Amino acid sequence: MSQDIAVLGVGMHPWGKWGKNFSEYGVYAARAALKDAGIPWQDVGFVSGAATMRCGYPGYVAGATIAQALGWQGAQVNTSYAACASGSQALAAARAKILAGECEVALVVGADTTPKGFLAPAKGYRPEDPDWLRFYLGITNPTYFALYARRRMDLYGDTEQDFGLVKIKNSEHGFTNPNARYKKKFTMEEIMNSAMVADPLRLLQICATSDGGAAMIVTSMDYAKRMGKADAVKVAAVSTVTPTFASAVVEMPDIATDSAAAAGVEAHSFRAALPKQAYEQAGIGPEDVSLAEVYDLSSALELDWYEDLQFCARGEAAQLVREGVTRIGGRLPVNASGGLACFGEAVPAQALAQVCELTWQLRGQAGERQVANAKVGITANQGLFGHGSSVILKK
Repeated sequence: MSQDIAVLGVGMHPWGKWGKNFSEYGVYAARAALKDAGIPWQDVGFVSGAATMRCGYPGYVAGATIAQALGWQGAQVNTSYAACASGSQALAAARAKILAGECEVALVVGADTTPKGFLAPAKGYRPEDPDWLRFYLGITNPTYFALYARRRMDLYGDTEQDFGLVKIKNSEHGFTNPNARYKKKFTMEEIMNSAMVADPLRLLQICATSDGGAAMIVTSMDYAKRMGKADAVKVAAVSTVTPTFASAVVEMPDIATDSAAAAGVEAHSFRAALPKQAYEQAGIGPEDVSLAEVYDLSSALELDWYEDLQFCARGEAAQLVREGVTRIGGRLPVNASGGLACFGEAVPAQALAQVCELTWQLRGQAGERQVANAKVGITANQGLFGHGSSVILKK
């Protein structure tokens, strides 16, 4: 039986620092998605929201908060939290509801209002909280981004200039994206002259925190056909697997890897497991992918994803960016939207923003950043505490 669902509408509130309540961004994105789908709000049977922990009780129940703001109409509601994969978890809940036959039309929505600087944990002495613990130990986001980057340099010979090429590429992609926060093309000189934050990463190689929102209208294939949209873009896979013993690489907030030495078992990479399950669900392989949207918290981290997505062998990612393979016009564009380099983090929205971008690309509606002949797209992102996701869309 097909596990596909249709994407009839997508919408986004532009990323930035707008100083408004998160629900305003969510409502804006939801209304845009409804308009794009061409269906009334009253037809939605399930609202699946992605939670934001920073915005008080309304953020914890984001699905209900946004449903109320749109106007109560009897839909069932759900709210999912999975750190940076919250949007994908919300999409997975909607997909399950549709495939179970419990609803035909679902709104999936995520939005956030962020503070200036770090997305820091709650105050107090709380050693049982792994997010608090890593900050207490000094392992802030830029610190572990830098550790990942240094690992690439030591293992594979990647250079600061390679990381700079990723930033240059993404800044060029996001330059014409109306939803991007940063619309500036950067040179290698500008990047190398920006302040060092956590060696070897500089200010222009680390993503910011942003406000923003993204939403989707997803439906059963039968509903899409009745609406005359049998050719709509389809969600073919949603992977939200957790790590497997034994872990091959430190993944925050775990402070050490599991030792496989005594057990005699093969060590695994958590990030690589995410797209692996997505490929299996969709019945395709990396050779079928037209483009990807990946989680570039740092420019160096994007290179890890090339290998996790099996676009190349371990240690060969830098060569792809050097040769222009992953820029628009290349064989396999990555982050045609501009990525987090141009958007920044709006945690509940960013996994959905990736899917919105793929939808526009597969429809041929991406304007100047359009990838030619886009037929299959994949996303990849990672969140704290064993969260992550990979979503595959196809025409």
